[in-house]
Formats: sequence, C-alpha cells, structure tokens
Amino acid sequence: MGCDGGTIPKRHELVKGPKKVEKVDKDAELVAQWNYCTLSQEILRRPIVACELGRLYNKDAVIEFLLDKSAEKALGKAASHIKSIKNVTELKLSDNPAWEGDKGNTKGDKHDDLQRARFICPVVGLEMNGRHRFCFLRCCGCVFSERALKEIKAEVCHTCGAAFQEDDVIVLNGTKEDVDVLKTRMEERRLRAKLEKKTKKPKAAESISKPDVSEEVPGPSKVKTGKPEEASLDSREKKTNLAPRNTATNESSSGKAGKPMCGATKRSIADSEESEAYKSLFTTHSSAKRSKEESAHWVTHTSYCF
Repeated sequence: MGCDGGTIPKRHELVKGPKKVEKVDKDAELVAQWNYCTLSQEILRRPIVACELGRLYNKDAVIEFLLDKSAEKALGKAASHIKSIKNVTELKLSDNPAWEGDKGNTKGDKHDDLQRARFICPVVGLEMNGRHRFCFLRCCGCVFSERALKEIKAEVCHTCGAAFQEDDVIVLNGTKEDVDVLKTRMEERRLRAKLEKKTKKPKAAESISKPDVSEEVPGPSKVKTGKPEEASLDSREKKTNLAPRNTATNESSSGKAGKPMCGATKRSIADSEESEAYKSLFTTHSSAKRSKEESAHWVTHTSYCF
C-alpha cells in the first residue's frame, strides 16, 4: 500500500483539494497583445491594421480571412466583427530608434528585452509596449499615446493635421470596459451608415425620374404666352417663308414632268412643210430607201457596197 521504508506522507499528498487557478503572466500577455497578430498569432509586420475594437492585425491575415469562404473557417471572437476591409484602419506607426530587433542576436545567445518596443509615440516619445495606453485615429490612422492627446488638446491630428472628433479616437488593446464602449460605438456607426444608404436610394430614384418628366411636360418658360396679334404675325411670316419653297418645288416637279411632254410633240420630217431637197438629206426620205432588188443578199451584205 506504500509508505514503506519509514516515509511519512503529508496531507496535501493524500487529500485532493480544489485546483488552483492558473494565473497568466502579465508580461507574456502584453508581449502577445502588442507584438503578435490577434488573428494569425504571427509577429506583427507592416502593413499593420487595427479594428474598431482596438485589436492589432497583419493586413495580409485579414485579407486571407475575408477571402476564405470555406465551411471550416473558424469565426473566432477576434475577427467575427470584421465583415470587410473597410472595417479596419491601416496604422501610421513611428519607429523606435533604440530598438535593434534581431540584428545583434546572430548567435542566439543575446537576451531579448521584452520591455523594449518597436514603436513609440511621435509626440511624447513613450514606447508602445503595453505599459502606457495608446490610441489611434480612424480618420487618418496616426497612433499616439493617450498622454499626448490629454496634454496637447486639439481637434487636429498632431502629425498630418487631419480634423477628428471624439468618436474617431480608439484605444489600442484596452480593458473590457473600453471594449464595451467601442462596441456600442461601432454598432451605432454601422446602423447610421445603413440608414444613410436607405435614404440615398429614393433620392437617386427621384433625380432619375425628374428629367424624364421635364422632357414630356414643358415648363412655363417653354409655353408661349404672347398676345394674339403677335401670334398672327408669326403665322403670316411662316406662310411667306413657305411660299417661295412651294413655288420652287412646283417648278422642279413641272420640269421633270415636262421632259416626256416634249418627246410626245416630236414629229417626223416627212410630214413637215420643208422642201424636198432638205428632206432628201435624211434617211427617212423616200429617195434614201432602196428596193429589194437593189439591196444585197444577206450573205454577201457589207456596209461598203453602197
């Protein structure tokens, strides 16, 4: 049964108590949040994007996630709210000059300082390692520390000069309370966008139908509202302008029809009252006609015999 050889068991070895809750190392959690992609769990590399809840992603991982339409696609909490590439903002990060990365660690025996961050605040100079609260602007994507926004209060971005509002400020890797506030803002923003789209559709349909109606029904400027005397003068001028055109068309039509009439009035020279000497010049005269005896046989007929 055990306990041989003079061993004395202790109470915790015999009685099984409740399991202790494993505590997550805060340093490891901060490193995972600020140095690794929330979706693919790979090291963050540019271009880096952030969602409306303040989580960091690699842009390539987000695009692959949106293009993947297979049934095995895992819709986790980290990316279930991302429906299109418009739901994320590309970040404009400032490099930390003191961060060396893996340049000096060629042999793999160098100690990695986890407190040293790749990026810093461009205004105050704080490192973006999770020890200080950072946020970004949805309108331009610039990243600042929260201390910089509080100390230098302005309605314009400190680096690019773009105007922003309070709703455009999103905290990066915030607490649960911050995430809840950002989620309510996100839902309100999307509902507002849907309502704007619905209102734009009937306006566009009205703008398309209005020009058709204006073409069919003339406006007050197009309708003539002059005196009856002016209207009668206009009608007279139109008649005078049409008169010469009608005469020209009648002349042209009479000229075309007169050609066959001239041909019908032609008569033969034999019936004319000219002298016989003048008539003998034409082949229709009796002197130009030959009898059958004088005409040659059809076999030996040539045009030079006569």
